[in-house]
Amino acid sequence: MEDQPVTVNILGRSYKLKISPDDEAYLRQAADNINSQAKEYGRHFGYNDFQDLLTMVALGQITELVKMKASLNYKDDGLLEKLANIDKMLDEYLHPTRNSL
Repeated sequence: MEDQPVTVNILGRSYKLKISPDDEAYLRQAADNINSQAKEYGRHFGYNDFQDLLTMVALGQITELVKMKASLNYKDDGLLEKLANIDKMLDEYLHPTRNSL
């Protein structure tokens, strides 16, 4: 599918993006989450500056991603490598001509 233009609003500012139609719902949910978290930080910490609010949201989200990644790496016991191998085998099975180029 071809990318389509989408506009999301974050803290009163519009951002125009081109994304896959399959990703639009995720993008809109992400924008909603950013807005709600930024407003919560503003209420909780008394921030009014949008840059500060967005920085706090980004820091919180990236911290969660780092923790999740560390948790996966700690517990995987080779699971990620096995999943990568399965993914490769499925790709070769589903797209044999693409993999022979």
